[in-house]
Amino acid sequence: MNAGTSTPAHAPVAGAGLGLRRGLLTPLESAPPGAIDFMEIAPENWIGVGGRLGRRFRAITERYPFSAHGLSLSIGGPEPLDETFLLRLRRFLDEHGIRSYSEHLSYCSDHGHLYDLMPIPFTEAAVRHCAARIRQVQDLLDRRIAIENVSFYTPLAGEMSERDFVRAVLDAADCDLLLDVNNVHVNGVNHHYDPVDFIRSMPAERVAQYHIAGHYNEAADLIVDTHGASVIEPVFDLLAEAYRCFGAKPTLLERDFNFPPIAELIAELDRIRALQAQPHATANQVRADVA
Repeated sequence: MNAGTSTPAHAPVAGAGLGLRRGLLTPLESAPPGAIDFMEIAPENWIGVGGRLGRRFRAITERYPFSAHGLSLSIGGPEPLDETFLLRLRRFLDEHGIRSYSEHLSYCSDHGHLYDLMPIPFTEAAVRHCAARIRQVQDLLDRRIAIENVSFYTPLAGEMSERDFVRAVLDAADCDLLLDVNNVHVNGVNHHYDPVDFIRSMPAERVAQYHIAGHYNEAADLIVDTHGASVIEPVFDLLAEAYRCFGAKPTLLERDFNFPPIAELIAELDRIRALQAQPHATANQVRADVA
């Protein structure tokens, strides 16, 4: 495929979105019109779901624009990509009018699913491996995809920094970046780097969407990315910095458990929209010199 285009005819998502979880299905029924600009799903949780739950899901995909964020491709893994799953995924994305698709720059399987997102060694060989697999995914899905920077907890021996690895994969694969701002904050604390410098080092032309979320402070120097709490001020500050650098791209609020009343989630979406409406939220006003 031509990686510079996106095959689906739908317009991209925009504004402030919320991740769809089964625990939110009933609360969403009371959400006022316009409170949520788009929703995001993990397709693995919905492919093949039928019956009453499938009908409820279909009703929501008809109500909101949707993006999709995958969990199981294992972009950095050693096993061959599951082409059968990718063809099912393509049909699912087309059937529900899903407007964009993203995955994690990680691996999660090796002769079986690991049930976690594992970091990839930051090496030139890993860049080539991941980029080839991303290009294969784009060809099989016939659409451009975005790759997310992930949180990780064990320092990896490698040949380059995390930021240089992410940039190298994006360039070699010719794909977009889903910039997870909370993951930048988490890694900045856990691995002792400046999250603002990391944000500014990302390639503006590839940033397509943002994620933000809450986390758990295990210790002063250890944060666990849980998606189970409200977004904190430093993460909102980083999101504002990303908007100054790259513009107010679609931004997804992730909440996986400990769900508060829907009004509290909508208040966080309103906070995102307020940042998106700021005059400085235009692309490329701030750029760092990247060696």
